[in-house]
Amino acid sequence: MSNALEILTDELEERVLQLREWVGGGQAKDYAEYLKTCGEIKGLLLARQNILDLKQKMEHSDDE
Repeated sequence: MSNALEILTDELEERVLQLREWVGGGQAKDYAEYLKTCGEIKGLLLARQNILDLKQKMEHSDDE
């Protein structure tokens, strides 16, 4: 299960990097699209952090 979580967090991080490059490259056609993309990045980072937290909890529960 831990391996699956690592794959998922890696995929989320890759998508965040793609979106950051896209925004940084000035690709947003307007401010609304820029805000939408920033919101997507924020959501992906939150999801990634939640997965990392879950992985840590799972690892600690195995120790008990």
